[in-house]
Amino acid sequence: MNLPNRLTLARIILIPVFMAFLLLQVPKGQTLFPHQEVVAAIIFILASATDGLDGYIARKRHQVTNLGKFMDPLADKLLVSAALISLVELGEVNAWVAWIVLAREFAVTGLRAIAAVDRVVISASKLGKIKTITQVVAISAILLHDWPFSLIGLHIGQPLLYLAVFFTVISGLDYLLKSRKLLHK
Repeated sequence: MNLPNRLTLARIILIPVFMAFLLLQVPKGQTLFPHQEVVAAIIFILASATDGLDGYIARKRHQVTNLGKFMDPLADKLLVSAALISLVELGEVNAWVAWIVLAREFAVTGLRAIAAVDRVVISASKLGKIKTITQVVAISAILLHDWPFSLIGLHIGQPLLYLAVFFTVISGLDYLLKSRKLLHK
Protein backbone atom coordinates (compact mmCIF):
# COMPACT_ATOMS: atom_id res chain seq x y z
CA MET A 1 0.00 0.00 0.00
CA ASN A 2 1.98 2.98 -1.29
CA LEU A 3 1.27 6.68 -0.67
CA PRO A 4 -0.88 7.23 -3.79
CA ASN A 5 -3.07 4.25 -2.84
CA ARG A 6 -3.33 5.54 0.74
CA LEU A 7 -4.51 8.91 -0.58
CA THR A 8 -7.12 7.17 -2.71
CA LEU A 9 -8.25 5.10 0.28
CA ALA A 10 -8.42 8.29 2.37
CA ARG A 11 -10.72 9.79 -0.27
CA ILE A 12 -13.05 6.81 0.06
CA ILE A 13 -12.97 6.97 3.88
CA LEU A 14 -13.81 10.69 3.79
CA ILE A 15 -17.06 10.06 1.87
CA PRO A 16 -19.19 8.98 4.86
CA VAL A 17 -17.58 11.72 6.96
CA PHE A 18 -18.53 14.29 4.32
CA MET A 19 -22.07 12.91 4.10
CA ALA A 20 -22.47 12.92 7.89
CA PHE A 21 -21.49 16.58 8.12
CA LEU A 22 -23.75 17.48 5.20
CA LEU A 23 -26.83 15.46 6.08
CA LEU A 24 -27.01 15.03 9.85
CA GLN A 25 -29.68 17.34 11.18
CA VAL A 26 -31.68 17.75 14.33
CA PRO A 27 -35.50 17.96 14.18
CA LYS A 28 -37.07 20.74 12.11
CA GLY A 29 -34.22 20.78 9.59
CA GLN A 30 -31.72 22.55 11.83
CA THR A 31 -28.04 21.65 11.54
CA LEU A 32 -26.17 20.20 14.50
CA PHE A 33 -23.76 23.14 14.73
CA PRO A 34 -23.11 26.44 12.94
CA HIS A 35 -21.30 26.19 9.60
CA GLN A 36 -21.83 22.44 9.39
CA GLU A 37 -22.28 22.67 5.61
CA VAL A 38 -19.00 24.62 5.31
CA VAL A 39 -17.18 21.80 7.10
CA ALA A 40 -18.81 19.33 4.69
CA ALA A 41 -17.68 21.46 1.73
CA ILE A 42 -14.11 21.62 3.04
CA ILE A 43 -14.05 17.84 3.46
CA PHE A 44 -15.40 17.42 -0.09
CA ILE A 45 -12.80 19.83 -1.52
CA LEU A 46 -9.93 18.15 0.38
CA ALA A 47 -11.09 14.70 -0.73
CA SER A 48 -11.37 15.93 -4.32
CA ALA A 49 -7.87 17.42 -4.16
CA THR A 50 -6.42 14.00 -3.33
CA ASP A 51 -7.52 12.84 -6.79
CA GLY A 52 -4.93 14.87 -8.66
CA LEU A 53 -2.35 14.43 -5.95
CA ASP A 54 -2.44 10.64 -5.85
CA GLY A 55 -2.06 10.38 -9.62
CA TYR A 56 0.77 12.90 -9.69
CA ILE A 57 2.70 11.11 -6.94
CA ALA A 58 2.11 7.69 -8.52
CA ARG A 59 3.46 8.83 -11.88
CA LYS A 60 6.36 10.85 -10.46
CA ARG A 61 7.53 8.06 -8.13
CA HIS A 62 6.73 5.28 -10.62
CA GLN A 63 4.25 3.80 -8.13
CA VAL A 64 1.36 3.15 -10.50
CA THR A 65 -0.31 -0.09 -9.39
CA ASN A 66 -3.24 -2.18 -10.59
CA LEU A 67 -4.92 -1.49 -7.25
CA GLY A 68 -4.53 2.24 -7.85
CA LYS A 69 -5.82 1.97 -11.42
CA PHE A 70 -8.94 0.30 -10.03
CA MET A 71 -9.47 2.31 -6.84
CA ASP A 72 -8.77 5.83 -8.14
CA PRO A 73 -11.65 6.10 -10.64
CA LEU A 74 -13.90 4.21 -8.21
CA ALA A 75 -13.11 6.71 -5.44
CA ASP A 76 -13.88 9.62 -7.78
CA LYS A 77 -17.21 8.13 -8.81
CA LEU A 78 -18.17 7.35 -5.22
CA LEU A 79 -17.32 10.86 -4.01
CA VAL A 80 -19.19 12.70 -6.77
CA SER A 81 -22.13 10.28 -6.57
CA ALA A 82 -22.39 10.69 -2.79
CA ALA A 83 -22.29 14.47 -3.13
CA LEU A 84 -24.93 14.61 -5.87
CA ILE A 85 -27.28 12.17 -4.14
CA SER A 86 -26.93 14.13 -0.89
CA LEU A 87 -27.61 17.40 -2.70
CA VAL A 88 -30.70 15.87 -4.34
CA GLU A 89 -31.92 14.87 -0.87
CA LEU A 90 -31.35 18.42 0.35
CA GLY A 91 -33.24 19.85 -2.65
CA GLU A 92 -30.15 21.62 -4.00
CA VAL A 93 -29.79 19.54 -7.19
CA ASN A 94 -32.42 18.16 -9.55
CA ALA A 95 -32.61 14.37 -9.66
CA TRP A 96 -32.25 14.30 -13.46
CA VAL A 97 -28.81 15.93 -13.14
CA ALA A 98 -27.65 13.23 -10.74
CA TRP A 99 -29.15 10.55 -12.99
CA ILE A 100 -27.21 11.77 -16.05
CA VAL A 101 -23.94 11.84 -14.13
CA LEU A 102 -24.53 8.41 -12.58
CA ALA A 103 -25.65 6.88 -15.89
CA ARG A 104 -22.50 8.13 -17.60
CA GLU A 105 -20.32 6.74 -14.81
CA PHE A 106 -21.99 3.32 -14.97
CA ALA A 107 -21.69 3.28 -18.76
CA VAL A 108 -18.00 4.22 -18.77
CA THR A 109 -17.26 1.69 -16.02
CA GLY A 110 -19.01 -0.98 -18.08
CA LEU A 111 -17.07 -0.05 -21.20
CA ARG A 112 -13.80 -0.19 -19.26
CA ALA A 113 -14.75 -3.61 -17.87
CA ILE A 114 -15.43 -4.94 -21.38
CA ALA A 115 -12.12 -3.51 -22.56
CA ALA A 116 -10.28 -4.99 -19.58
CA VAL A 117 -11.39 -8.49 -20.60
CA ASP A 118 -9.41 -7.95 -23.83
CA ARG A 119 -6.55 -6.38 -21.81
CA VAL A 120 -7.27 -3.00 -23.37
CA VAL A 121 -7.02 0.07 -21.16
CA ILE A 122 -9.29 3.00 -21.97
CA SER A 123 -7.48 5.78 -20.18
CA ALA A 124 -8.96 9.02 -19.00
CA SER A 125 -9.27 11.63 -21.71
CA LYS A 126 -8.88 15.37 -21.44
CA LEU A 127 -12.66 15.63 -21.70
CA GLY A 128 -12.98 13.23 -18.77
CA LYS A 129 -10.62 15.37 -16.72
CA ILE A 130 -12.55 18.53 -17.65
CA LYS A 131 -15.75 16.71 -16.65
CA THR A 132 -14.33 15.85 -13.25
CA ILE A 133 -13.04 19.38 -12.63
CA THR A 134 -16.34 21.02 -13.61
CA GLN A 135 -18.27 18.56 -11.43
CA VAL A 136 -16.06 19.23 -8.40
CA VAL A 137 -16.16 23.02 -8.86
CA ALA A 138 -19.95 23.01 -9.36
CA ILE A 139 -20.60 20.77 -6.37
CA SER A 140 -18.25 22.88 -4.23
CA ALA A 141 -20.04 26.08 -5.28
CA ILE A 142 -23.41 24.56 -4.43
CA LEU A 143 -22.14 23.26 -1.07
CA LEU A 144 -20.86 26.75 -0.26
CA HIS A 145 -24.09 28.40 -1.48
CA ASP A 146 -22.09 30.24 -4.16
CA TRP A 147 -19.85 31.93 -1.60
CA PRO A 148 -17.99 34.29 -2.15
CA PHE A 149 -19.75 35.12 -5.40
CA SER A 150 -23.13 35.36 -3.67
CA LEU A 151 -21.79 38.39 -1.77
CA ILE A 152 -21.99 40.35 -5.04
CA GLY A 153 -25.20 38.72 -6.22
CA LEU A 154 -23.68 36.06 -8.49
CA HIS A 155 -25.06 32.55 -8.28
CA ILE A 156 -22.64 30.28 -10.12
CA GLY A 157 -23.35 26.83 -8.70
CA GLN A 158 -26.30 25.83 -10.88
CA PRO A 159 -24.84 27.23 -14.15
CA LEU A 160 -21.58 25.41 -13.39
CA LEU A 161 -23.53 22.24 -12.69
CA TYR A 162 -25.20 22.45 -16.11
CA LEU A 163 -21.76 22.98 -17.65
CA ALA A 164 -20.61 19.86 -15.79
CA VAL A 165 -23.60 17.93 -17.18
CA PHE A 166 -22.59 19.07 -20.68
CA PHE A 167 -19.03 17.78 -20.20
CA THR A 168 -20.40 14.63 -18.57
CA VAL A 169 -22.43 13.82 -21.69
CA ILE A 170 -19.67 14.85 -24.14
CA SER A 171 -16.98 12.86 -22.33
CA GLY A 172 -19.32 9.86 -22.13
CA LEU A 173 -19.86 10.00 -25.88
CA ASP A 174 -16.09 10.29 -26.33
CA TYR A 175 -15.55 7.08 -24.33
CA LEU A 176 -18.27 5.37 -26.35
CA LEU A 177 -16.58 6.34 -29.63
CA LYS A 178 -13.17 5.22 -28.33
CA SER A 179 -14.54 1.85 -27.32
CA ARG A 180 -16.72 1.34 -30.43
CA LYS A 181 -14.38 -1.30 -31.83
CA LEU A 182 -14.56 -3.29 -28.60
CA LEU A 183 -18.35 -3.33 -28.70
CA HIS A 184 -18.41 -4.81 -32.20
CA LYS A 185 -16.57 -7.97 -31.16
